[in-house]
Amino acid sequence: MTLQAPFRFDIVGSFLRPDRIKEARASFARGEIAALDLKQVEDEEIARLIEKQKAVGLHTITDGEFRRSYWHLDFFWGFQGITHIELEHGYQFHGEETTRGTAIVTGKIGGENHPFVEHFKYVKGFEDDDTLARQTMPAPAQLLAELYRGDNGKITDAVYPDREELLQDIAAAYRQVIRDLYHAGCRNIQFDDCTWGMFCDTEYWNKRQKGAVSLKAIAEEYLRLNNMALEGRPKDLVITTHVCRGNYHSTWAARGGYGPIAPLLFGRENVDAFYLEFDDERSGSFEPLKEVVPGKKVVLGLITTKRPELEDREQVIARIREAARYVPLENLCLSPQCGFASCEIGNRLTEEQQWAKLALVRSIVQEVWGE
Repeated sequence: MTLQAPFRFDIVGSFLRPDRIKEARASFARGEIAALDLKQVEDEEIARLIEKQKAVGLHTITDGEFRRSYWHLDFFWGFQGITHIELEHGYQFHGEETTRGTAIVTGKIGGENHPFVEHFKYVKGFEDDDTLARQTMPAPAQLLAELYRGDNGKITDAVYPDREELLQDIAAAYRQVIRDLYHAGCRNIQFDDCTWGMFCDTEYWNKRQKGAVSLKAIAEEYLRLNNMALEGRPKDLVITTHVCRGNYHSTWAARGGYGPIAPLLFGRENVDAFYLEFDDERSGSFEPLKEVVPGKKVVLGLITTKRPELEDREQVIARIREAARYVPLENLCLSPQCGFASCEIGNRLTEEQQWAKLALVRSIVQEVWGE
């Protein structure tokens, strides 16, 4: 078969970390084991995870983000000119504060020798005729947002007084990583992007900006940056994006339908498909999908990773039929709404429940699409 993402039965990418991974990473942080010892544990657990992904019937395989603390920050820390610091406060989610890591600029941003390329090569070695290795990473706009998180902006402006130079360097760093991944055999990259999810929350933006800068002006800049990073990509490299409203320990950060950003995101971002959250009322209706460029695919995130209970399959199927009013059924796919562990802490469900969720997705796909 020709393997090209997205797949009818798909995933966002992260999985619950086994205790062995958590213990090894904690031991490494305390200086009790060496980096090579940690890597061996990660390699072994990733190999086991990939076996399970294949067994459940997935055509895409990932490393589950087992080598990361965060879905986004570890990637940022891999750039030249970016470093890791801890803040006094984490991100404020609904009812819970996250851990406190962030990324700041220390010099000119560059993408040479990014460690994620080596991470991908390991997963690539498990590809077969029925599976494709995928690399997930935060979107360029997500890095820009992080560099202006709280007081980070003062540091960023001191290093980059010319904002256009900052945008150009971020885009160039991403293009470098994308080229290196492609040369390593990668044919599917997924941008994970909470910036669009936050734009959906108009109440949040009105409070944050207080009318100083319009939501549309910031969204236009983020869109331009993401598209700049995709310039010159090979034609056989599929790049998709996942839009998230926050996924930390089964909590969330934003709410609101896709209406405010649909024309920009669905109409103008130069990606091949959209992985979209639709697992509860926070995501709004399917109507904004009418803005999706004809021919592009939408992966419906109708199965939640935030709760262990299995969804009612008939209700899920009915929602797929409803979404098909706006995007043809042949251009729709199905997945969980997000990863199972966007950060090391993971969501509040067990590994057994995680795999049961994926088995449900697969069975619904077989019934709806016959695949």
